[in-house]
Amino acid sequence: MQMFIAGELCNAAAGQTTEIRNPATGEAVDTVPKATVEDARRAIESAHQAFPSWSQMAASDRAALMFKGAQNVKEHIPEIAELLTREQGKTLLESRIETQRLAENLEFFAGLHGALRGQHVEIAKPKAYGMVIKRPLGVVGSIVPWNFPLTLMANKICPALIVGNTVVVKPASTAPLAIARCVELINAAGFPPGVLNVVTGPGAVVGEELIAHPLVRKIGFTGETETGKRVMAQASNELKHVTLELGGSDPMIVCDDANIPEAIRAAGVGRFFNCGQACLAIKRLYLFDAIADEFIEGLKQNAEQRWKVGNGMDKATRMGPLHTAGQREEVEKMVQDAVGRGAEVLTGGKRPTGVEYERGNFYLPTLLVDVPEDALIAREECFGPALPIFRVKNLDEAIDKANNSKYGLGSSIWTRDIRNAHAASERIEAGYTWVNSLQIAVDELPFGGTKQSGFGKEHGTEVLDHYSELKSVMVGVA
Repeated sequence: MQMFIAGELCNAAAGQTTEIRNPATGEAVDTVPKATVEDARRAIESAHQAFPSWSQMAASDRAALMFKGAQNVKEHIPEIAELLTREQGKTLLESRIETQRLAENLEFFAGLHGALRGQHVEIAKPKAYGMVIKRPLGVVGSIVPWNFPLTLMANKICPALIVGNTVVVKPASTAPLAIARCVELINAAGFPPGVLNVVTGPGAVVGEELIAHPLVRKIGFTGETETGKRVMAQASNELKHVTLELGGSDPMIVCDDANIPEAIRAAGVGRFFNCGQACLAIKRLYLFDAIADEFIEGLKQNAEQRWKVGNGMDKATRMGPLHTAGQREEVEKMVQDAVGRGAEVLTGGKRPTGVEYERGNFYLPTLLVDVPEDALIAREECFGPALPIFRVKNLDEAIDKANNSKYGLGSSIWTRDIRNAHAASERIEAGYTWVNSLQIAVDELPFGGTKQSGFGKEHGTEVLDHYSELKSVMVGVA
């Protein structure tokens, strides 16, 4: 696989490559160029040169190219999904969903080209009026993680492109293949050279250059909170615009009047989809005492019977491996810490056994009860398939415990009482609250966190403002 810079496939200037391995088998999948600072600067300069003509192009023409790019992606979904599964580890079903979401995002934001508008302002001064116009920022650096590479790239490039910005994408070093292929396919729609580029290489080289380079005016970053803080600090040197979508420890509250079977299904999907490697995954479960026993038993059965662990390329697999060995070790450390503090492993809590699991980063779906509040898994983000369960007496206690976190990304409540739903929506400190629904971010609503889950918005029409700047114009008519 190659990079895409200035409208062309290319290798790294130094000729070095990085090998990408399958998390389920350890086998080599492909290689990608290991970019240098020279490569990153070439992509940035190409995007800078492309910006004037792209930003001045009619928004409807930009939209037409995005629609065509989406069609190109749709025509290659099986190919891209297989590539994504082999490099990232998720199941083929999950990979197909993610690839489809990229195409849908391109179409959704292309459809918003008519929403790019400013304001007419009446001015008190006689014979004058004002305008507020929205202008694209320039070159955007999109730094994308490995857990949902296509979805999280789409969250950044789609609003950036329709507004009129040009983009340099930096994929995660361990999962760049599907991104590189999709950028190639999108460009094949006829995008002008330099509008959309992808540079593969170490974060300490490519990512740092995007953050530091003065021609890059915006950074869209998804990743760990501590890394996000460093991005923000470095970006401040050039006063760049920054959107940070960071870690989360999303609470799910289940009231005693909830639809229990539906809530159990949602808890299973919310924790074990993508092997639990999602910022919006349910990471703390709060159950009213009256339904706790029933819910815990149902969720235990769900974890043991529904979430078959295996190679994502196997159609019978429901949960693939963790992405890296280090990621699995982090989950194991959190589970061991909780047990050491008195928690009980209800199910899972170990690696699966058998020849088919020996070379992959597999871990069983895990449920923990009697977890103390000071356990790592209760305080920090657990990025894997382990879920701590807590009992609460009432909604006030549940909301207090849900808010007892440095994170504030997503949250959910299951109840038939509109008063409970309203209280949770108003009082939970999070950027998103789902009521009786799966924790899935939709295109139509803005998405982003509060507290140490970051700031800025993705999705919705609101995201367009985060990739634009306002300019005031005073017009005298005398």
